[in-house]
Amino acid sequence: MQDRHYKHWPMGVPKQFPLPETSLCYNLEVAAMRYARKTAIFFYGGKLSYAELKAQADALAGYLQQDCGLRRGDRVLLDMQNSPQFVIAYYAILRADAVVVPVNPMNLTAELTLYASDAGAKIAICGQELLPRIAPLLATQNLTRIIYANYADYIDPATDLPLPDFFKLPAPASAPGIIGWGEALAAARVPGPHRAGPDDLAALPYTSGTTGNPKGCMHTHRTLMGTIAIAGVWARGSADDVSLAVVPFFHVTGMQMLMNGNIYLGAGIVVMTRWDRELALKLIERHQVTNWINIPTMVIDLFASPNFKSDSLASLRGISGGGAAMPEAVAKRLYDLTGLEFCEGYGLTETAAPTHSNHPSRPKRQCLGIPLCNTEARVIDPDTLKELGPGETGEIISAGPQVFTGYWNQPDATRAAFIERDGKHFFRTGDLGRYDEDGYFFIVDRLKRMINASGFKVWPAEVEAMMYAHPDIQEACIIGAKDAYRGGTVKAMVVLKAASRGKVRAEDIIEWCKANMAAYKCPRMVEFVDALPKSATGKVMWRALQEQESAATASKA
Repeated sequence: MQDRHYKHWPMGVPKQFPLPETSLCYNLEVAAMRYARKTAIFFYGGKLSYAELKAQADALAGYLQQDCGLRRGDRVLLDMQNSPQFVIAYYAILRADAVVVPVNPMNLTAELTLYASDAGAKIAICGQELLPRIAPLLATQNLTRIIYANYADYIDPATDLPLPDFFKLPAPASAPGIIGWGEALAAARVPGPHRAGPDDLAALPYTSGTTGNPKGCMHTHRTLMGTIAIAGVWARGSADDVSLAVVPFFHVTGMQMLMNGNIYLGAGIVVMTRWDRELALKLIERHQVTNWINIPTMVIDLFASPNFKSDSLASLRGISGGGAAMPEAVAKRLYDLTGLEFCEGYGLTETAAPTHSNHPSRPKRQCLGIPLCNTEARVIDPDTLKELGPGETGEIISAGPQVFTGYWNQPDATRAAFIERDGKHFFRTGDLGRYDEDGYFFIVDRLKRMINASGFKVWPAEVEAMMYAHPDIQEACIIGAKDAYRGGTVKAMVVLKAASRGKVRAEDIIEWCKANMAAYKCPRMVEFVDALPKSATGKVMWRALQEQESAATASKA
């Protein structure tokens, strides 16, 4: 057993504790009984209590069973922005003993076709603005019903908050197999007995598909419960918490840490449909948000707002996130303003969010943290599978109750994803990292994201983190470029701060890098761009930039 991280274990947090053996639906049932009149969801001035949330989830579950023919174990495509309807639909699907297939609302018809086909989904629930993309699947896939929702139905019509344009869409024309949200709830169906247990499949989120087509990650009620129960104990969560939910619910971080986790606690959820820094500032102050889980790029963007003030985050008791490393310079500014350390965590779709996290009592910057309660992690040589020691870079492997049971209909990929160590089933993350003498883990990069420059291995994430300390850089992404002499070289795609644009040259950035990092790591090429491409979860899409660079090089050959 690897227990080095116990050296600085947070006081009052158990290393191991028994986890609930119930379905996720039971969490909503308990919250609705304990806090019936308490607001569960705040949404553009609108409010939904825990009792209302449960009642509407039950009504939709009954409609899915009785009017749509949904059966235990069936898969339902859930294609929505963050909204009360997403939460209601998610718990309705689970209440009906079925399986949620959450998909990115940025997906187009071809991508949705892949998910619907692979999952064998018969029913889809979507946002009204996404209906044109998903409606064609009625004719080409196994889909028999689509239920669509207009997010504006749950706002306060008199709100002073800015609304996205797609809130104001007219109702679509009626068509066979397509049902409006209001019609489904108005039927007031009563669902049958809830029979799903802890080992029934609950959710089938898909990986990003960085190697080949996306793969469905099989998560049971037990694996999802593992993450949220552990997170509640780790962060000492309570019903008094109020979280800002802007990380997408379709993504495991948003789904687990912001939706399922807060329902488990009976806490309040302030829902943002999509990121808007000015709106975020208003919501944090208006609802006295206590916890904000985010992507570091959101903090960077918030700091760039002309309306940001030194006390804008005064209500926060905790701020954390992952997906990318928080730049040291940004973390320092955050601490200077709020006295809060940004607590980074680490997890994957396969682990239903975190296996590692920093604790507020002793965080380390630019660090994944330590393995959570009931969780173990190690570092191995990815080729020989030999276990490595402190300071040695290798592949991170994790074991714990939150680890998925395998890839949907892909037994070979499932077998390749796990190894046995000391009688435990460890998941191979595919991430390169190391741990220090205190047992804290650090990410180096993905196994395949490495630049070989004259025999030196350059890890892009490390270079990016250092570049964020440059006073004129707002964002940076490192990719590999061809070099006739070195084989590969380092190229930086840079977004300058507004006040620095037109004043800073590429040569200035390169010279600064030479003065602040080892020569082999320094970018030899710098390209200024207005913005970096980002996914719906806020991660910089470095692969897209790398592919553009490779295509440009090939065209010149």
